[in-house]
Amino acid sequence: MQSKQEVLNDVLGKFAELSANDINASLPYWRSRKITKSDFFNMQSFVCTDLALITKGIFRIYFVHPETQEEKNIYFFSESQFLVSFRSFINQYPCAYFIQAMEDAEIISINYNDLQYLYNTPTGWQRFGRLIAELFFNLSQARAEEFQFNTAEERYLKMVAQHPNIVNRIPAYHISSYLGIKNPSLTRIKKRLAQPKP
Repeated sequence: MQSKQEVLNDVLGKFAELSANDINASLPYWRSRKITKSDFFNMQSFVCTDLALITKGIFRIYFVHPETQEEKNIYFFSESQFLVSFRSFINQYPCAYFIQAMEDAEIISINYNDLQYLYNTPTGWQRFGRLIAELFFNLSQARAEEFQFNTAEERYLKMVAQHPNIVNRIPAYHISSYLGIKNPSLTRIKKRLAQPKP
């Protein structure tokens, strides 16, 4: 199993081309944490104070419809992805969503104030800040465009590409909620995709 430093060297080096010195300077501020299945990384109406890197597990970001009380999944995040409620984090105001572990999970996280400190040091961390903002803007826009331009089957294929084996790791109703369809429609998509190509 990789150490915290090895994980950060691997992911941060690839993501933002941070040097070994940049990453070493940040090591005291990253904390390893385990989150039990069904526990929360962040709760609705609470400020998101941490940015995390997932080393194990899947998380969902969801909200509860105010009238029907139905839970609606918006995003999934899994291994080697960053996890945060970005608007809540950068503005330090209450989060509109719940962020919940769907499996026993492990993360490495950094606090907002510590990250701001790193941004103000003469290192590559300002570049990291720009890239993380671009990443979450692109995720948000891509998610909105999926419902405008893609079929449910296309959304399913994108989800599987982003999160390999997710279909075997979480209940089908969570996937249906994410895709904006009902369980029978998901079953038909899976059956159609399983058929051999002519």
